[in-house]
Amino acid sequence: MFCSQCEQTAGGQGCYQWGACGKSPAVDALQDLLFHCLRGLGQVAIRARQLGIGTRAADVFTCETLFSTLTNVNFNPESFVNYIHQAIALREKLKAQIQLSGATVGGLALADFTPATSLEGLAQQGRDVEFEFISKAAKNVDLFSLKLTIIYGLKGIAAYAYHAQELGEEDDEVYAFFHETLAALDRQDFTLNDWLTIALKVGEINLRAMELLDAGNTSTYGHPVPTPVPLNPKQGKAILVSGHDLKELEELLKQTEGTGIYIYTHGEMLPAHGYPGLKQKYPHLYGHYGTAWQNQTREFPKFPGPVVMTTNCLMPPHDDYQDKVFTLGPVGWPGLAHLEPNDFSPVIQKALALPGFTEDGEPRQVMTGFARNAVLTVAGEVIDAVKRGDIRHFFLVGGCDGAKPVRNYYSEFVEKVPKDCVVLTLACGKFRFFDKELGDIGGIPRLMDVGQCNDAYSAIQIALALANAFNVSVNELPLSMILSWYEQKAVAILLTLFYLGIQNIRLGPTVPAFISPNVLKLLSENYNLKLITTPDEDLAACLKELEIKNYPM
Repeated sequence: MFCSQCEQTAGGQGCYQWGACGKSPAVDALQDLLFHCLRGLGQVAIRARQLGIGTRAADVFTCETLFSTLTNVNFNPESFVNYIHQAIALREKLKAQIQLSGATVGGLALADFTPATSLEGLAQQGRDVEFEFISKAAKNVDLFSLKLTIIYGLKGIAAYAYHAQELGEEDDEVYAFFHETLAALDRQDFTLNDWLTIALKVGEINLRAMELLDAGNTSTYGHPVPTPVPLNPKQGKAILVSGHDLKELEELLKQTEGTGIYIYTHGEMLPAHGYPGLKQKYPHLYGHYGTAWQNQTREFPKFPGPVVMTTNCLMPPHDDYQDKVFTLGPVGWPGLAHLEPNDFSPVIQKALALPGFTEDGEPRQVMTGFARNAVLTVAGEVIDAVKRGDIRHFFLVGGCDGAKPVRNYYSEFVEKVPKDCVVLTLACGKFRFFDKELGDIGGIPRLMDVGQCNDAYSAIQIALALANAFNVSVNELPLSMILSWYEQKAVAILLTLFYLGIQNIRLGPTVPAFISPNVLKLLSENYNLKLITTPDEDLAACLKELEIKNYPM
């Protein structure tokens, strides 16, 4: 196997024997074969689109299945066997429609692939197509680096587009880009600049996907508002929901009304409490339990109720709690109970059978809900505070969390941010410091949780609005971005920031294994991308950069 898509890849180079995430070599091979099939489906879908033949089934399927290959989503080989055969069935159906129209489907190199009939045969085919792809692409390490960056960015977009589609928000341009880019990956005539252009296009399309998801979330559940969220347990039966999927959370809330069961969020579901259409509509959406994804093997056993994994990040479950973990949609692990669409009855039955919390915990809470609408409502106060010198600098400290001790950098950084500065945060990286009491500046909180990783869209809109208010570019704002990455959604977001021309980003905790030295040099030269050093050095540099810009107060 070969996998370099996550930050914790073995030795910082790649996983060759077993995935650091827990992915088996067989699953890795099946994912590679599915990706190969999606490239063939993409070729046929492009031809169908040219002829005016509808491709929506292939479009939605491509999003779901690309999402299923994202780190810590699906480890179940049977899921990928089913996906592979579905991909071929969709491809053949489109080919038949093309032929009925009088056109031909010849010349599509990947469109005639026939899958094996056994799991072992499919896994071997996956290893073969992976070897062939790497053999062709790795002749030029820098081109290979950008191809991998594009592939991983596509997976990130797929996650956001999948959730947006669930909420009725779609854009044909996004779907078309998937097919076109998948089909283009075999091109041997593209230069480094050609692949860089496509990588920036990934960033542009990801911005659109996040915009669609933002529209789906806010039109369905309202704009987030600052909301206190209990961290202490409440006596009673309980269900824990992890992941990112607000629609699945709402469906669970509907089905648990009147049962006496309290719903707790975990990980990136914390921002769900900020949405009026969830928190205010369903009082049994009670509080938040636990921290980031990598701690679930310690936290899930202690939770006295079932756990629902709506999306990534699922870790290989331990024996002491796997009988109470449920997956749904693209998420899977061999042997875990997988829920049928819109049917949470097995989870509810499990919750009623388990003890729940036997007493209330000592009150503790955090705030969430500082998305763009909430922040821009008080933009005038923020701008005045900057002009008065009360707020000297903004730091966006966010991204993915992970298990490496070096990630303590982010909590130490936030602890050392001067008291006249504001910290915006998003994604699961915030769990390093989300419960710290940083106080406020004239009533403006010094720590504001913007939301999930996809709410990078909100953060971007906040930055653009402030830049417009001061009549400067985003790069001239007293704003520094200190980002952590782990999986492919972070890759897509970073490409979005590059597409927008945002510079001086500090990224950590390590250089992505798929970024070659020359590509890193190119990004550093074009966007002044920097790697994190120490909190003290980076804080001093960020504040000095503001002085160099001579920002007008």
